[in-house]
Amino acid sequence: MNGFVEIILRSFLFIGLLFLTTKLVGKKQISQLTFFEYVSGITIGSIAGEAITGLEKNYLHGAAAVVLFGIVTILVDYLSLKSKYFRDVVEGKGTVLIKDGKILEENLKKERFTIDELSTLLREKNIFKVADVEFAILEPRGKVTALLKKENRPITPKDLQMKMANEKEPNTVIMDGNIIEEGLRASGKNRAWLYTELEKLSVTLDNVFFGQVDSFGEITVDIYDDKIQVPAPTQRPLLMASLKKAQADLEIFSLSTDCEKSKEMYKENAAIMQGLIDKLEPYLNG
Repeated sequence: MNGFVEIILRSFLFIGLLFLTTKLVGKKQISQLTFFEYVSGITIGSIAGEAITGLEKNYLHGAAAVVLFGIVTILVDYLSLKSKYFRDVVEGKGTVLIKDGKILEENLKKERFTIDELSTLLREKNIFKVADVEFAILEPRGKVTALLKKENRPITPKDLQMKMANEKEPNTVIMDGNIIEEGLRASGKNRAWLYTELEKLSVTLDNVFFGQVDSFGEITVDIYDDKIQVPAPTQRPLLMASLKKAQADLEIFSLSTDCEKSKEMYKENAAIMQGLIDKLEPYLNG
């Protein structure tokens, strides 16, 4: 029994020691292992395992240590969910590296990050100028999250007050020349519709490597022969063009008639048609 007590004491001792060592190495160790750090981590783990278990004495000691490590890991996860303080101690907190376009040198030194390493992580996010960054933080897992200044962020449809259609994930209906029935059902289509659409594209099922149906009910395909150009779907643009033509015709009728009653009717319906076009434009813009 004394042997198991010793194993338990050793396990707790080295869990704490490895935890402190990892904290000292810093967040960079978690996400960016150099060759030396990788070898160092393996070596430290091996030494700790041998020191804990003393495998040459009793293999049961090793099994007890493994079980204990598993129990401690589960316990740490549980306590992390229950306590923010405990979670901050175990997982750490984010560290601000850039604020208002200025690098916080003290925080950079605290995390043992060089300016070259920070620049590399920013370039991976397509950020090449530190002055463009409003806020950048080093996350507990070693990732850098950056927020660009408002004037440097990409323009979105919301900035232009444009309405955009909501889209869902596309459904795969063809794979390796075979029809995927599950994807076809999920998209609300059937085989007859699929064959009709393939005929419109002038392709056969055997020639299709991959095919998907989007949330608008349009199919796009990738065929085996990459040299053959497959026409893009045109249903939505054609429908929008038809609606605009109908609206224009109504306005022309209102201008060409001498009957006041008919003129008002055409104008009213032209306005209704224009409202319909405005509502459908986000969905039919192709």
